[in-house]
Amino acid sequence: MTKDTIGDILTLLRNAEMNRKRTIQIPLSNITENIVKIILRQGFIENVRKHRESNKYFLVLTLRYRRNMKGSYPIKTFFNLKRISTPGLRIYSNYTKIPKVLGGIGIVIISTSRGIMTDREARLAKIGGEIICYIW
Repeated sequence: MTKDTIGDILTLLRNAEMNRKRTIQIPLSNITENIVKIILRQGFIENVRKHRESNKYFLVLTLRYRRNMKGSYPIKTFFNLKRISTPGLRIYSNYTKIPKVLGGIGIVIISTSRGIMTDREARLAKIGGEIICYIW
């Protein structure tokens, strides 16, 4: 039995947003760090920092929320995640057949031979790979 770290991270993000948590901790690995950097670069989260606690490293993510007119409570932003390629079923795509999420509004995170990148970067580099998830 293997552990699906990418699926766990996406679930942590989804659950934290549903419960309107401001910050969450996720375990640090190279894959998770690269995925979080892409999500940060696209503007879905506010801040990321590394945290060490008893010889274990974590990423502390600050989620982005909007305030309502009176500023009393945070309003959920429209941040949806969908895991595509799982450990039981890998989904690969050529760069010409990389899907567009919501007509190009959302992003697709792809694991390529040159690292983890977005669908736009993969199309520009003309390389395909494993489709990890959709974010919109």
